[in-house]
Amino acid sequence: MKKQADALKILAIGAHPDDLEFGMGAVLLKEVAHGSELSIVITSRGEAGSSGTPEIREAESHAAAKMLGAADRLTFLDFGGDGLQTPSPENSVQLARLIREYRPDIVCAPSLSTNQHPDHSAVGTATRNACRLARYGGMAALEGIAPHAVASLWFYSITAHEDRPLAAATLVDVSEVVDAWKALMACHHSQVSQRNYIELQLARAQQLGAMARCAYAVALWPNDPPVVQTLGQLKHTARAF
Repeated sequence: MKKQADALKILAIGAHPDDLEFGMGAVLLKEVAHGSELSIVITSRGEAGSSGTPEIREAESHAAAKMLGAADRLTFLDFGGDGLQTPSPENSVQLARLIREYRPDIVCAPSLSTNQHPDHSAVGTATRNACRLARYGGMAALEGIAPHAVASLWFYSITAHEDRPLAAATLVDVSEVVDAWKALMACHHSQVSQRNYIELQLARAQQLGAMARCAYAVALWPNDPPVVQTLGQLKHTARAF
């Protein structure tokens, strides 16, 4: 695969084995196709889930990581177990250490919305804190690894209960990778065989696509205001119905 000029180093973080694939798998597929290098971190093995054992779910994550070209850059962390994860200083330091090791341009994490699985907002908050800790030169807990400042932090939504305004989001056209996205989500057979998760994500993406004047789109929220060089980079905005 030829690396393009806009290729990036991306660190994508999920609280559970299927979060990234359902929430922003299409975006990651598109970035990888453009030559970006993806690293994945998952902070539980879905121990509290109603379907699938931790062993099964870990295996499903490895299958998905292979599809995303990140088979050798998948890391599992222990944030206290599925349903018990917190944005503790210790958990943030774990992520900050990986940020310094991977040195990504962009970090992606679950939305901070509280009206969802509590692990999602906990891991999103821990990631936001970790991005700050990673750049602090005097952090004794991270001694021996050079500080690193990420260029930007983005949040993705896993469920439909997103309380951040859509007007604050950036919509990514993922129409060209929808078939691959379906296959990626299907890696998590223990989950998609129990509920219509694939159909749910596609329906959301179609609605966003209608607003963005494309077939399918995914919303991402920036932690900080994006910076552009000209207004021409912002000339295409979504429209309400």
